[in-house]
Amino acid sequence: MESADPERARTDDRRRGPHAAVGAAGRVRRRRREIPRVTITVFGAGAIGGITGAALAKAGHDVLLVDRAADHVAAINAGGLTVERRQGAETVAVRAITSDALEAGLDLVLLAVKSQDTPTALGVLAPRLAREGAIVSMQNGLNEELIASVVGEHRTVGCLVNWAADWVAPGRILHGGEGALVLGELDGRPSPRVQALAKLLDVVAPTRVSDNILGYTWAKHVYGALLVATAVVDAHVYEVVERSPDVQRMLIALVMESMRVADAARIRLEAFDEYDPATYRAAAGGDHAARERAMSIVAAHYRAHTKTKTGIWRDLAVRRRPTEVGALLGATVAKARKLGVATPLTERLITLIADLEAGRRVMAWDNLEELVRLSG
Repeated sequence: MESADPERARTDDRRRGPHAAVGAAGRVRRRRREIPRVTITVFGAGAIGGITGAALAKAGHDVLLVDRAADHVAAINAGGLTVERRQGAETVAVRAITSDALEAGLDLVLLAVKSQDTPTALGVLAPRLAREGAIVSMQNGLNEELIASVVGEHRTVGCLVNWAADWVAPGRILHGGEGALVLGELDGRPSPRVQALAKLLDVVAPTRVSDNILGYTWAKHVYGALLVATAVVDAHVYEVVERSPDVQRMLIALVMESMRVADAARIRLEAFDEYDPATYRAAAGGDHAARERAMSIVAAHYRAHTKTKTGIWRDLAVRRRPTEVGALLGATVAKARKLGVATPLTERLITLIADLEAGRRVMAWDNLEELVRLSG
């Protein structure tokens, strides 16, 4: 059963400071002693990585941003990284390089690339990761399994990031709204390492430690299907989820496809921010009040943000580049097939997004209606 209260995962014993688990030459250790701090390598300095790196650098940590966009790297080195917020903009001085200049001996890597770029990133990072180093996946999707298969589970840390951000221009990032930040060891242990990492990331956003981090990353993943669906139209997220009862029922059915995959994989889904799996199950069972509650919570969450459309929408409409939907929802479908779970809405949504990427269709409400009709 899902946890009724995700706060149960909060851990209070993080008082030793961010460097209590940092060893000689910056290696992450499990000893409780004060030792020299690490260089924090943020691999992928776009929306999430940029916000994270800027906050850590501002707090006085030694941060190295790594990004494949040479113009972004040049802008950061020339004038700092500017983070735009509702209350104003702030520029932080921080080092940045392209990946070809990255040296070996990486102690702590915060991985923030698109899901489809994870294999390429691991090709760069794996041979450069220190023996006792760690990679924290600050990504959408189910990347921890792949990362662990390459560098080992003991060097992989899971993470849920649910605050919003957008890359605006070289050297400029928008912080679009607050949200959860949760860390955890893949085996659920409340290790000194993950305690120290949580303390470190508290300067980015209040950070919790969970003994069920895969329950959180999967929860964001299954809820993410709803957000992907909002990108097939040129509208704010709250406009889509409030469109009609039929659209709402379709969105619930879409999320439930992924939830059934998680159930089959024996994942205990956790609640966070605007998503509670128990509410979606009730809505799928015909509880109209639960459906309305689920959608109103999503609408309120996005109305409170300056970022009111998804990163998928931005990739399609503004940056005009491939999205990570194929990698994200493709992973759902692949797991579903192995586990014998039907995912017709998810598969159709992947096709719709691929058509939008290729210019075979335009954003329109008709795209959403296709999913409504399929949901019956």
